[in-house]
Amino acid sequence: MQDNSSVVPPAQASDFAALGLSETLLRALRHEGHTTPTPIQAAAIPPALAGRDLFGCAQTGTGKTAAFVLPIVHQMLARPAPREAGVRALILTPTRELAAQIGDRIAAYARFTGLRHAVIYGGVGMQNQVQALRAGVDLLVACPGRLVDLMAQGLVRLQRVEFFVLDEADRMLDEGFLPSIRRVVGVLPRQRQTLLFSATMPPEIAPLAAQVLRDPLHIEATPVASAPDAITQSVYFVAQEHKRELLRHVLGDGNVTRAIVFTRTKHGADRVARQLAQGQIHAEAIHGDKAQSTRLRALSRFKDGQVRVLVATDLAARGIDVSGISHVINYDLPMDPEAYVHRIGRTARAGSQGVALSFCSGEEQTRLKGIERLIQRRVPIVHNHPFAGSVAEPARAQPQQQQRQPQQRAQPRPQQPRRPANQPQRGVQAGRRPPAR
Repeated sequence: MQDNSSVVPPAQASDFAALGLSETLLRALRHEGHTTPTPIQAAAIPPALAGRDLFGCAQTGTGKTAAFVLPIVHQMLARPAPREAGVRALILTPTRELAAQIGDRIAAYARFTGLRHAVIYGGVGMQNQVQALRAGVDLLVACPGRLVDLMAQGLVRLQRVEFFVLDEADRMLDEGFLPSIRRVVGVLPRQRQTLLFSATMPPEIAPLAAQVLRDPLHIEATPVASAPDAITQSVYFVAQEHKRELLRHVLGDGNVTRAIVFTRTKHGADRVARQLAQGQIHAEAIHGDKAQSTRLRALSRFKDGQVRVLVATDLAARGIDVSGISHVINYDLPMDPEAYVHRIGRTARAGSQGVALSFCSGEEQTRLKGIERLIQRRVPIVHNHPFAGSVAEPARAQPQQQQRQPQQRAQPRPQQPRRPANQPQRGVQAGRRPPAR
């Protein structure tokens, strides 16, 4: 990948019309109530419309789905093709929940276009998915494993793909999808536009980016180390054996109207949900061992307010897009510090405020230090709770906060230097209207 030229899109735009989108798409956006693009949308849409490959670094919840769906649909409308030509746009994503959500957004944005889309993932029967493919699909959203299975059976054609999206690329590497991704890329046309989005930039992404991207424009908005300022963070030091009682105590607060509780293991998620139910707190558990129908039912009950608490593992950290989540509670601190930012990003979406609470046992204090190094701030301690003193608190300095400004570069760089804490930059602010996701 060579740095031939650098396209510098606007950091902000007053409305979607200023980005050059067609009136058909603007009509759909108005129908959804979206008028002001988020920073990642304002930065990514103009160069994507121009046909550039993009490497976008942005957290979930920043509106990046619209950042790739809108320019793809715009270009497909500008260059019509018969449906029998096969799939024109392929979007790969790591989880079933994310695939379904992207499918929902495509349905919303392409509602006035006549374009057809399908969503395919494992954990369910193939029959309906195969029927959708045979009926003709313009945009295909897929999880890599199921897609490779259908390719092996000759049920999906990718030889005429014009647009290729790798969404949550870092997560797909974590889930071990790289061999499947390489198989898919191997059958795609070399002449195509590729958009790669990732919440983080681990070194392992560089070879993948070099394989799939051509002279990409690099866009960084709200990097993973920047926990949103709209989220109030705090930590409770508590012995492991008292976490169950502390969780009930916290959920007794009337301000906790809708909460996600994150556990480290699938068994832990089931156990916590069961214990909450025994205490007359309605909760559902969601993780990778649950059947897809069970997971969808749990999410539906959570969205509809039938249950106030959803207990989840990190599998769902990037797969839950539910408005109005007031609190995220880290029952167990994650092993990976970056997972902390993905977790708490489930709240404070669409310009709202949110609260992130973490329970830290003595054994987890090293994980807390790793989180604080990543976000470059101290998480304030809650001293006044029923189980304070059950575990020794480490000596810590006062919390410090830092903001970082979205950056744009011509090539992906796996590791970025952090600015000193005494030199904060001003971050780009999104519009006040609900962002398109």
